[in-house]
Amino acid sequence: MHPGWRILESISADISYALRQVRISPGFAITVIMTLATGIAASMAMFTVVDHVLLRPLPYDNAGQLVEIKEAGKKGPLMFGGTFPDIQQWRERSRTLQAIAFHSYDKPTSFLEGNAGPVQVNTPKVSTNLFATLGVKPAKGQGFDDLNADEFARNSGAKTAVLSDAIWRDGFGADSNILGKVLKVNGVSYTVIGVMPRGFRFPFNTEKPQIWIPIELGESDKARIKNATPEYRIIARLKAGAGIAAAEAELRVIQADVAKQYTDPYAREDVTSVELRGYSDSVVEGNVREALLALLAASSVLWLIACVNVTSLLLARSASRQRDIAVRAALGASRWRITRQLLVEGLVLSGAASLLGLGLVSLALKLFEQELTTRFSFQVGFLPNVPLISCLLGLTVLSAVASSVWPSIVAAKTAIDPVLRQGVPQAGSRSRHRARGLLVVAEVAMSLTLLVACVLLLRTIYALKHVFLGFRTDHVIVADMVIPAYKFDGRNMTTALYQPLVERVQRLPGVQAASLTTAVPLGKRFPILFTLAADEQGPDAARKADLTAQFRAVGPGLQRVFGFRMLKGRFFNEGDTPGSLPVVVVNRAFVRAYSGDDRDPGKILGEKLLSYGGEKPAEIVGVLDDERQESVAEQSQPEIEVCISQITPDSGFYRVAEGLAMNLAVRTEQSPSSFVPELREVLRSNSPELAGSTFTTMDQVVDDSYGDQRMAARLLQFFGGSALLLCVAGLYGLLTYLVTQRTQELGVRLALGAQRGQVIWLVMQQAGWILLTGSAIGVVVSFFSTRMLAGFLYGVQAHDTLTLSAAILLLLGTGLAAAYLPARRAASVDPMQALRTE
Repeated sequence: MHPGWRILESISADISYALRQVRISPGFAITVIMTLATGIAASMAMFTVVDHVLLRPLPYDNAGQLVEIKEAGKKGPLMFGGTFPDIQQWRERSRTLQAIAFHSYDKPTSFLEGNAGPVQVNTPKVSTNLFATLGVKPAKGQGFDDLNADEFARNSGAKTAVLSDAIWRDGFGADSNILGKVLKVNGVSYTVIGVMPRGFRFPFNTEKPQIWIPIELGESDKARIKNATPEYRIIARLKAGAGIAAAEAELRVIQADVAKQYTDPYAREDVTSVELRGYSDSVVEGNVREALLALLAASSVLWLIACVNVTSLLLARSASRQRDIAVRAALGASRWRITRQLLVEGLVLSGAASLLGLGLVSLALKLFEQELTTRFSFQVGFLPNVPLISCLLGLTVLSAVASSVWPSIVAAKTAIDPVLRQGVPQAGSRSRHRARGLLVVAEVAMSLTLLVACVLLLRTIYALKHVFLGFRTDHVIVADMVIPAYKFDGRNMTTALYQPLVERVQRLPGVQAASLTTAVPLGKRFPILFTLAADEQGPDAARKADLTAQFRAVGPGLQRVFGFRMLKGRFFNEGDTPGSLPVVVVNRAFVRAYSGDDRDPGKILGEKLLSYGGEKPAEIVGVLDDERQESVAEQSQPEIEVCISQITPDSGFYRVAEGLAMNLAVRTEQSPSSFVPELREVLRSNSPELAGSTFTTMDQVVDDSYGDQRMAARLLQFFGGSALLLCVAGLYGLLTYLVTQRTQELGVRLALGAQRGQVIWLVMQQAGWILLTGSAIGVVVSFFSTRMLAGFLYGVQAHDTLTLSAAILLLLGTGLAAAYLPARRAASVDPMQALRTE
């Protein structure tokens, strides 16, 4: 027979023997499988999320060469990137960049008109060389390369568009004759010239199907005027062999000359330098990357605890199988043969645990679906691919190796003669007991590390939930209305849509107040920022020029909905109309930034701040107390509020405030969730497109705003709880085994007059030393590991003594409770029966 067949036959026999052992001891097998499945499932679930968010390559050619560029200066990097004149300078002078493209994303949602009604899509406007810069060609037709849309005032002629594969298939039924057809987006006709490959997305972090439109540059793109010249997001491709650091150094030299072309000194100091980073890094925020890696490390600790627990179980099992192993050795089996057989048995158990773990992974992702979807804006499911399958196979083998190698080697070294003659465990088992004790100590140390992290995050969530938000959340429901503003061209949306809608909602039974707002506190915001201009010189002018405030358009009833506290002056009312004096309301943070301090908020009342579009500047009539705007953990930022009813189509604020985003906030007497059907019907009857609005209670908005902290806390609750359970089970198993092995000794002690309380103390003392030793090691490990959590904590320090004490007490309490059962069993030993036992 060929040697290879002999090996296969031998391995097949080992597998059959392993399955037979599972049938003989099903309880032991189930315990091992469940323990390993817990660790494998935790690691696989976290790796699945990491794979979706961090590891999957971007759908571009040589994505590692792509970089994001942002101009930077006194205030740090600009929100978007840079202006077209500056981009042209970089194109002409750079020697490290192969290509520079740019795009804008001025509408979070656009509408593609179809037979079944408008379909929500994303319509990024891109430079003609964007697809070439990304290294991706259309699957059908062509891109914008043959166009010359980067020229100015390209406002005539046929407009063109390129479709994503998703919109081509879902919106046009994968029509093979789609090229040349005309579609309407936001009421404007475009000719389809191409379809991108399946899976292509740009920008990458978006869910809606996309339609790309070439940017049309206008007269405003020629100059460099603060708040007037459009800014674009910039993406570039490095030349072969060029690095990010070299490209950044080169562009900074170029930008120093470019900045001199800015005539406004305040605008110049904001663009004196540039910052570059890999495009893949811009897709995922740095704190998200750190959070996922920290949670992946925590799940790996849980997997390691599971492996240590199984190692301890297998050591105990090898002691009970000494006679069987000795017989096999006496019949001629080599140590390697015995070791391999036990390793195969461990691999079979690990494989079964991995199969069970797959089901647990799907369950875990389902349980955490809301947190993952809220945080990453896409669903994370377990769809097998090469990295995931490789991870599963790797965990299966590593679990078998980590948990089975040591017990297998120890078992293979069993001395034959003493076991066959005596039929009892040999004296060397004392070292085996010591080894199991060390394993339990390691479990205690690792469990304490996870418990400390869990308690820190739970205290963070507690602190966040007790932050004063500056507004009320009870009985408030918010409708996020995606409105096709193009249908109201030539009409005032305020009078044609918004005012009638609010009036109808206010008349509904149970409604206490209703109002419109472009941004809900702590909700997902489309960034609308307002920057003051300073025509004067001096410290006050410089401070005002540095002031960037969040902009929000609201209705007069918003204060009644949310209960905002007025510090000075008044809020908007029904008397604020297009014909009345233009007014604005600011918050305390704005006063602090504008005036230098907020000790007297009322002194800003009457200041002329901005113009609604007419000749009269708007006057500040009220100061609101600060509220949490974007995150519960972040302090309030300067904010300017304008009244929706005063904004008319000829105002510069009209398109920003009414054409991009609008929310309807309603305070009700009844449960907000029960009010949704009635509110949805009112929106649908007012405008059919509003039937697709999404509804959320403010309590849920606040809960979702906890973001990384809430997700990390829930995951660490699972990891910490599982680790504690495995640790207690390991301690209980060790003490139970020791009590069984020492039955004769305990009987002698009791026969010689030892009290049962003394026997209980003997066992509890051993458990206490294990718990205290493990805790001491865990404290040291926690001191270093909790630094990874520093970015997620709020209201508590990473090295918090109270948190550490609570985690230690929890671990000691549960550990001693688990140890008490074997201790009582030891004290209940019958001395006469124990002395008769051989």
